[in-house]
Amino acid sequence: MSTTPAANRKAILVTPEVCIGCRGCQTACKSWNQLPGIPTKNRGSAQNPPDLESNTYNIIRYSELPSENNPVRWLFISRRCMHCDDAGCMKICPAPGALYKTREGAVAFDRDKCIGCRLCVAGCPFDVPRYDKNNKVMKCHLCYDRIAEGLEPACSKACPTGALRFGDRDKLIESARKAGHEKIYGEADLGGLGSIFAFKDAPKIYGYAEKPGIPESVVFWHTVLKPFAVVGLGGAVAAALLHYVIVGPHREEEVQ
Repeated sequence: MSTTPAANRKAILVTPEVCIGCRGCQTACKSWNQLPGIPTKNRGSAQNPPDLESNTYNIIRYSELPSENNPVRWLFISRRCMHCDDAGCMKICPAPGALYKTREGAVAFDRDKCIGCRLCVAGCPFDVPRYDKNNKVMKCHLCYDRIAEGLEPACSKACPTGALRFGDRDKLIESARKAGHEKIYGEADLGGLGSIFAFKDAPKIYGYAEKPGIPESVVFWHTVLKPFAVVGLGGAVAAALLHYVIVGPHREEEVQ
C-alpha cells in the first residue's frame, strides 16, 4: 500500500476552536446515510451519544478544561474515521475488498465482503470501526458517494461555522497554515490522514496521541501471517489465531 497521498486526495480539515457544538454534522450524517437514532440518557455530560456506534459515524466530543480567564474552557472535537493513507484496518483485514481505498483517499467499506472478524477494530489506532447487529463493519466513509458526484460530505456541508471544511488536502493544509496553524495534526502521520486537525494546543489536550501508530500485532499480521492467506486453510487458521490473540475468544453478548 502506498504511503504517499494521491495528487487528487480530498480531506476534511477540523478546527475545534471554531466548533460551537451544535452537532449539525451528526444529524446531517444520519440523514444522508439513513442511519437510525439511538436511545440516549443523561450521563452527566452534554455529550451524546458517548461514543461512535454502528449507526453513528461521527460525534462531537465535549471536553471541559480549566481556564485562566474563564471558569471553564469548552472544546468541541469532531471524532470520526481518520482515513489514514497507511491504514491499519486495511492492513489487517483478511477479506479482500471489505475495506478499500477510493481514488479520493477515503477508506470505504463493503458490508457484503465483511466476514465479521473484527480485526479492523484492533488495527485502528483511533478506535473507529464499529459492527452492527449483523456483525458487519460500519464507519464513516467520507461520503464517497457524494464526492463522486461533485458534492462535499454531508457533515461539512451542514457545518455553520467552518469548523469542518472539505476540499483538496494540500490546499486545506496551506489555508490552515496561513491562518496561523503551524502544525497540522495528521499531515504526515500514517502516510497522511484524510481527517486533519488544526490544533491550537498539544494533541493530547484534544484526546489524540502525539504520534499515532499501527499496533505491532497488525505489522506482524501484514508481514508474516497474511501472505499465507493465498493457501486457503492456512490463511484462515492464521487469521483465527490472530483474532484470538488480539480480540479474544468469542462470547455471546448477555441479553439486557
